[in-house]
Amino acid sequence: MANFAAYAAAAAVVYLLWRLTRDYFVRSPLDNIPGPPRASLIKGNMSQITGQGHWEFIENVRATYGPIMKFYSYFGVRWLHVYDTKALHSMFIKDQDSYYRGEQSIAVSRLLIGPGLLGTHGHTHKKQRKMLNPVFSVAHMRNLMPLFYSITDRLRAALETRVKDGPQEMDILMWMGRTALELIGQGGLGHSFDPLVEESSDSFAEAVKAFVPSFAEVLWARVAAPYVKYMGPAWFRRILVDLIPIPSIQRVKTVNDIVFDHAKRIIAEKKAALKRGDQELLHMVGEGKDIISIMLRANMSASEEDRLPDDELLAQMSTFIIAGVDTTSNAMSRMLHLLADNQDVQDKLRKELLEAREQYDGMIPYDELSQLPYLDAVCRETLRLHAPINMINRQAMRDTVLPLAEPIRGLDGTVLHEIPVPKGTVFFCNLRLCNTNEALWGEDAQEWKPERWLKPLPRTVEEANIPGIYANLVTFISGSNSCIGFKFSQLEMKVVMSTLISTFKFERSDKPIYWKFAGIAYPALNRESMKPELNLKVSLA
Repeated sequence: MANFAAYAAAAAVVYLLWRLTRDYFVRSPLDNIPGPPRASLIKGNMSQITGQGHWEFIENVRATYGPIMKFYSYFGVRWLHVYDTKALHSMFIKDQDSYYRGEQSIAVSRLLIGPGLLGTHGHTHKKQRKMLNPVFSVAHMRNLMPLFYSITDRLRAALETRVKDGPQEMDILMWMGRTALELIGQGGLGHSFDPLVEESSDSFAEAVKAFVPSFAEVLWARVAAPYVKYMGPAWFRRILVDLIPIPSIQRVKTVNDIVFDHAKRIIAEKKAALKRGDQELLHMVGEGKDIISIMLRANMSASEEDRLPDDELLAQMSTFIIAGVDTTSNAMSRMLHLLADNQDVQDKLRKELLEAREQYDGMIPYDELSQLPYLDAVCRETLRLHAPINMINRQAMRDTVLPLAEPIRGLDGTVLHEIPVPKGTVFFCNLRLCNTNEALWGEDAQEWKPERWLKPLPRTVEEANIPGIYANLVTFISGSNSCIGFKFSQLEMKVVMSTLISTFKFERSDKPIYWKFAGIAYPALNRESMKPELNLKVSLA
């Protein structure tokens, strides 16, 4: 028996070593795709793609290899970097059932957030989208307008008290983070995190703010995520996590526990209020118009076949919080940074907003706000040039073929119009490079020019069949994994900008601004700093 156990253990070790090293020895159809040499035998090119030199590395490979290139992940695994529009259209729309978010991404999302939209695929994911799509309808967004204006009015009051005696330097990122959290809190969850007009402490709010930074400290652990489910039931895995003597792991655990416990309590309160009747909801934050209340109401009235179980409902709530705060707050911060650098654009935008606010007594209605041409142009151009999420992963679920809009020449000299893709191949889909592809957008594609949206777009853009649900951009992608909350995000941005730009003037301060690459790009004082901040000079307009 002892010998059998020893042989079994040895076989397991040999198998693990083979799994880790096989890509160094086994040929792949991807070997014919051009790409940079690996920088490290173990890490491949991952330090270049995800490290501090990301922007420079990506710009270099864009100029050298174009919309498709091969690069090396850990232990010699070949991955593809893609921004070819036909290839993206195949992955996101035409052949989307052949791809998913990837084994690691799904496993990490399920561990941290639960079986929500980011932690499921296939039938379960489609069932969740079917339930949630109507929740984010234009009609529901329109009902949120008074709530959003009340929050941004508090933001305006808070900033006015700080600049009434003259211009002040402020950390705009901090203010946009607090505002986005409160907008999502009240509009999404029916929960108030932050009064804005005064300093406050909320453990839930602090945990939400810390979620992404704390997870960034343990990205190295992603490779183990798919195997956690084999380590026993959840209660046993929890004991194992408690025993891990790594501070960063314990921080993630603590933050995740706080978010989960508060989300569970809010869901329970909402469900109890719904059972007591709609009048009860009117006395709660959000007055029953928030996304979670609408989702719960729809779920309770759904058929047994379509109804989502409690763990999936809870996961949707956590997903909405985690996915929506930093993306929107950083996008608004980037917009204010660009407006501070382009005072002529800021002045022109302020003129349009003041005229509209005067016409509608300060509260521009949903349809009219959505159709303000210059505000829309500024939003579109910011999201084109600076998508909050620069890259997303996809993984092939089966052997397939990836079509190309632009043929490439393989290393053996052949011209390739499509690429054979082995099952398990991982793709880095570069949203920013697709949005700034000079072959589509012209020679000024790398420049921030809102005016480009006030005239017809280039024919190359119109004919490219770009797989995006918004403005010929892949910022929110398309297909069954598109950003379900993009209308909510758009509304947040436009209401906040309409309030701030009509009241304040934003200028650059003496402190530098460097946007760092991460899962969600964020500003810091320099490329070495890990502290998110963006300092601008603010005064009354």
